[in-house]
Amino acid sequence: MISTTASGGLQFDRVVIALDGRPLVAVDRLIAPGEVLTVMGPSGSGKSTLLAFAAGFLDPVFSAEGRILLDGKDVTAQPPERRGMGLLFQDPLLFPHMSVSANLMFGLHPSVRGAAARKQAVHQALADVGLDRFADRDPATLSGGQKARVALMRTLLSEPRALLLDEPFSKLDTARRGQVRSLVFAEAAKRQLPVLLVTHDPADAKAAGGPCIELDGVGGN
Repeated sequence: MISTTASGGLQFDRVVIALDGRPLVAVDRLIAPGEVLTVMGPSGSGKSTLLAFAAGFLDPVFSAEGRILLDGKDVTAQPPERRGMGLLFQDPLLFPHMSVSANLMFGLHPSVRGAAARKQAVHQALADVGLDRFADRDPATLSGGQKARVALMRTLLSEPRALLLDEPFSKLDTARRGQVRSLVFAEAAKRQLPVLLVTHDPADAKAAGGPCIELDGVGGN
């Protein structure tokens, strides 16, 4: 079990996840604000299982001990929508029946009130990622990199307090992968969000620049 002592951020407090009674993942670590913790390992090693536990949708086939704390608050028993976690997956998961701006509007935090304020927030988000002329576009007409940027901003507009990344760069080509990866890490750092990155690519871990846990798939770290 890996242990780090600090304050604030996203904390895995003596977390142990098991399958059929066999420990799969054991982590005791805090991810500081603005830090990226990378979890690597082969398929079946438990890296996405750890992310699922943090997010609140761990498959009941697994058993889990320990706590998830976010900014010192225990969120282990909270439903996913109340945990304050922002998630990005391999697929951008944009709503195909909505325009780009409508997708972003869907993600806006409830504290942004009034039509004018909400429209301005969406406009600014698109401008921040170089897509200010794409508000009315159909998501199907976007490139993979453009979809990834829209997905990122939709997540950030919900004002999460931590970011969970489940191999969000894996389906991008080499050129776009580096660009989107840099953008994601830069936006997280700017907002001082603790980030959990799950990946199988050493280049992702290197770009993240933070600590890395390597799971071996046989019940250890």
